[in-house]
Amino acid sequence: MAAVLGLIIGVVVGLFVRPDIPVFLQPYLPIMVIAALDALLGAARAYFERSFSDRVFVISFLANVITATLLVLLGNQLGVGSQLTTAVIVVLGIRIFSNVSAIRRYIFQG
Repeated sequence: MAAVLGLIIGVVVGLFVRPDIPVFLQPYLPIMVIAALDALLGAARAYFERSFSDRVFVISFLANVITATLLVLLGNQLGVGSQLTTAVIVVLGIRIFSNVSAIRRYIFQG
């Protein structure tokens, strides 16, 4: 519950403060957001399956964001940034839809 509350507070603060994103982070921010969303939905799925662990969530969140960002950075260094970015988005997108599907099944099956 604390994670959801923190997410809501963060979104509200972000809407009112409108922080400036440094130029060097702008190509990586969308990937970071997608990776963070994947971790949040994975945590929600684990919560519904009664296997949620706050330590696993924090490690998963940081590992997803860092790994996805480093993959895109590597792709940019190799000159294939757009292809590697697309690959990361596809993989994380599949995981996001899988988690949403599992959450939906749990909610509607009771």
